[in-house]
Amino acid sequence: MVIAKKKQRVIVGLSGGVDSSVAAALLLKQGYEVIGVFMKNWSENVGDFCCSWSEDLEDARRVAQTLGIRFYVWNFEKEYRERVIDYFFKEYQAGRTPNPDVMCNKEIKFKLFLEKALRFGADFVATGHYARVKKVNNDFQLLRGKDGNKDQSYFLYTLGQQELQHALFPIGEYKKPAVRKLAEKYKLPTFAKKDSQGICFIGEVDIKQLLLQKIKPKKGDIVLSNGRKVGEHEGLPFYTIGQRGGINIGGAGPYYVIAKDKKKNQLVISDDPQDPLLWKRECIVSDLSWTREMAIPENFEVAIRYRHPAVDASVEILSGKRLKLVFTEAQRAVTPGQMAVFYQGDELIGGGVIER
Repeated sequence: MVIAKKKQRVIVGLSGGVDSSVAAALLLKQGYEVIGVFMKNWSENVGDFCCSWSEDLEDARRVAQTLGIRFYVWNFEKEYRERVIDYFFKEYQAGRTPNPDVMCNKEIKFKLFLEKALRFGADFVATGHYARVKKVNNDFQLLRGKDGNKDQSYFLYTLGQQELQHALFPIGEYKKPAVRKLAEKYKLPTFAKKDSQGICFIGEVDIKQLLLQKIKPKKGDIVLSNGRKVGEHEGLPFYTIGQRGGINIGGAGPYYVIAKDKKKNQLVISDDPQDPLLWKRECIVSDLSWTREMAIPENFEVAIRYRHPAVDASVEILSGKRLKLVFTEAQRAVTPGQMAVFYQGDELIGGGVIER
């Protein structure tokens, strides 16, 4: 008597977009038992922005029906607000510029979602991220996606071995046009759906409108680097280092935000894109995460924000689990609160939060 080998179970986070739809279809073709789950993390409208969660839910449900797979809705709204949105407000209030998508992956997709999936009997979870996981000896390596224009490994730097051993990224081997073609080939209802933008699970919300829910504006002076007042800002949390536009002081311009002085409540600007205050040769990184155990290299490539080309940097280990990175060339708009993510070739090895 031949006993059929039990299929490995994968729970796919179906967002209602084309990428996760194709991820589910590919896994089904590869012989996995596939279950679709829509994570309901946010349902509020913000200002004039209408959250599209109900439309996304129906698209995800239609994909599951097309593929003939089981489908569930898991509600993480409370945890998403506590772990992602509250962090978002707190960071902006402190004068930093956070990345909520990184926190969403860390706290929701690869913590709550993964933990619940494992309790549900899953061997893996899968998402529509453009990234790859490769097992080398006993380690799971996190690699850039094959599509350099869409690579999303940056947002996944907090994943360690526990998460990576249970993570599948089926579309990481494909480029975006090929993913669209696969969606059409498999007759998925999302094949022509526009890509989502903006904050994870919220969308293209007006950041200022969102911040105004919790942060009371405190106006102050806009000054040039020599200290001369040239205008009034609406509140430091509404600006970010390197920002061009939206400063509204008139004059020739354009002007760039080069610093935020929280003590004086001053926004420092310059009309010179090469202003020395806008460029840095080094930064301090804290709250470090590593994808696998390794000796900290003496140098590696660093991406200081999403879609920023990774640049070479030497590494100095500091006290308090911090690193000092010294770039081979000065970098524009090194922004506190953003993430510095470390690469060796195609492998993402770790990252941390830019302190200063």
